[in-house]
Amino acid sequence: MAPFTPFITERVWQDLYTTSETESVHLSAWPQWSDDQISDTLRDQVDLTRRLVELGRSARAASGVKTRQPLQRALVAAPGWDSLPEGLQAQIRDEVNVLSLESLSGTGELVDVSLKANFKTLGARFGKSTPEIAAAVAVADANALVEALRSGSAKVFASGSEYEIGPDDVVVTEVPREGWTVASDSGESLALDLALTPELIGQGIARDVTRLIQDARKSTGLDISDRIVVTWESDNETTISALTSHAELVASEVLATTWSQGSVTNPTASDEELGLKVLIAKA
Repeated sequence: MAPFTPFITERVWQDLYTTSETESVHLSAWPQWSDDQISDTLRDQVDLTRRLVELGRSARAASGVKTRQPLQRALVAAPGWDSLPEGLQAQIRDEVNVLSLESLSGTGELVDVSLKANFKTLGARFGKSTPEIAAAVAVADANALVEALRSGSAKVFASGSEYEIGPDDVVVTEVPREGWTVASDSGESLALDLALTPELIGQGIARDVTRLIQDARKSTGLDISDRIVVTWESDNETTISALTSHAELVASEVLATTWSQGSVTNPTASDEELGLKVLIAKA
């Protein structure tokens, strides 16, 4: 950081190393690299976390449910998932915006699975035997074969011979059943439960209103750290219930010293879908 943000880096250095013999970060030596500091396990776990977050976002996009709407749970099927530390699981929950994560032993109950051989990868490995292997993949038990591939590899029989195939050798198509959306890639899957309870809907509205007020703060020239007074009005019973139930949360997020329901004639911001008008002023 030092060459690019010299003053900020110097301040951080002084705060962290007040007893250091080196007076300035700019007078210190570059850290010495050591392979012993590399954790292959942590690297693999972080890579898995990133892939699962991407699957979660893909599932969200396919479902049409906006990211700010919390969902009750996500089900995960991926090698190494069960050993992920709680801190990384919490990161997934936060990024995908779900309240809980659970293990998914198989997607058979959530999706209809169909398989198709990947002729490009099979052909490179098995040559003339590829059509026979592809035919074996087509008639195989789709759910059982997918589960085997998630463990790393699977075996199929063609013309009296046994062939070992991997996740890249099969194109898996999963069509979610009603109430679920599923995203899969290379033997890893993440399924989102799309059922929305009144509490979840309320949490989603609270997040939408928080975003609305923060945008209004910026457009009116208020600083992000300014305390504000908020008055809101709505003719939507669901919105009223949500903002009443989550008043403390929203007020805390937007730094509101006063959060009150009342008549708003000249709103700072509004949302027709929520039937909401909001008036904000610097406290």
